[in-house]
Amino acid sequence: MRHAALILAVSLSAASGNAQAPTASEIDALYPAIETLYIDLHQNPELAFQEVRTAAKLAAHAKALGYEVTTGVGKTGVVAILKNGTGPTVMLRTELDALPVEEKTNLPFASKVTAKNAAGQTIHVMHACGHDVHMSAWAGTARWMAEHKDRWKGTLMLVGQPAEEGGSGGALAMLKDGLFTRFPRPDFALSLHDDDTMPAGTLGYHPGPFRSMADAVNIIVHGRGGHAAMPMNTVDPIVLAAKIVMSLQTIVSRENTPTDPVVITIGTIHGGTQRNVIPDQVEMQLSVRTYTTEVRRKTLAAIQRIARGEAIAAGAPREPEVIITGGERASESVVYNDPALIARLAVALKSGLGDKLVTEMPQKMTSEDFAEYWNTGKVPSALIHIGGVNAAKFEEIKRTGIPGPAPHSPEWAPDREPTIKNGIRAEVIELLELFKGK
Repeated sequence: MRHAALILAVSLSAASGNAQAPTASEIDALYPAIETLYIDLHQNPELAFQEVRTAAKLAAHAKALGYEVTTGVGKTGVVAILKNGTGPTVMLRTELDALPVEEKTNLPFASKVTAKNAAGQTIHVMHACGHDVHMSAWAGTARWMAEHKDRWKGTLMLVGQPAEEGGSGGALAMLKDGLFTRFPRPDFALSLHDDDTMPAGTLGYHPGPFRSMADAVNIIVHGRGGHAAMPMNTVDPIVLAAKIVMSLQTIVSRENTPTDPVVITIGTIHGGTQRNVIPDQVEMQLSVRTYTTEVRRKTLAAIQRIARGEAIAAGAPREPEVIITGGERASESVVYNDPALIARLAVALKSGLGDKLVTEMPQKMTSEDFAEYWNTGKVPSALIHIGGVNAAKFEEIKRTGIPGPAPHSPEWAPDREPTIKNGIRAEVIELLELFKGK
């Protein structure tokens, strides 16, 4: 296994601290209140930079536990500080925002919330990425650490970050608002994310580059509109857009090295007003995922070339507009898990939870702006994943080969009790390990 020597090098130091780790009975005792918070958060999701109620909930929770709480950091972010003697400063971050998704989980506490998005449209809102799970584990960890100050020394910095989804820039907003200057600069930054590829409560870690860059690209295709019954007098931008969609897939299959992954997804296509009118333009929104700046450069250039080429072939009256928005901070947004930190945490987690519950996992093509705490803030960081799939359902998925719901699906519903409980245990174990010092 990669990094095995590094893990062995820190194994003795990590194993020595497990006597202080939280017991199952301690987690069971605090869980009912945390589950109540989870249900409330799930029923009341809020979009990026609209997380006023959510932030207030977490702020009140931390303040009641004795944390020094600051709100409105990076617009709607929360910072809660608990000083407990001399020792390292460790940051634990959770996300506050939800997604513009209509929930279809059939849970008795499913979200019925609607909200206005940035374009002024009324849309459904759901915690389809599990941020409600993350916040609940964060809240449970906050309570355990406040109630067991005899087991650690240092400064705990809890961060409730807004606007993680869709490249909204919540991490950068908090950094620009002085996260690492107005408050103690952390020695380490930690975060947890739910996952559909592991049974509920299982922990996954990956050293080095872990989550990909993400570019937001808009393509506006221009045609010549007209009557649906007389297509010969038009340049149909819907047909042109369809050709571009199919041709873009050849970038992945024929232009890129298979060992350096790329994903190009066309998430939306908008064009036309009714069936008997050929429109004069179509707009597409793309999400492009890469791991290296060179592959990113080549992929974005190929998208522009293919869009122009198909427009020329179709006789379009003007070139398409290809707009790379930069909204998802692609140029430096790979989540980088510090290998030495991950090795240290992996050993501590295995010692505290057992080898069967902690495993190395592969890279993912999903992106996360937790990347900014290393890429911009230069703080050694570790993003750990926790399985959220019911154990019986996970075995059925393995048996049938039919994928189940995953984050961003309207049906994503993590198996909350084992996921949240082991999320709390994992976060506390990580914190106790790092508060031991070097």
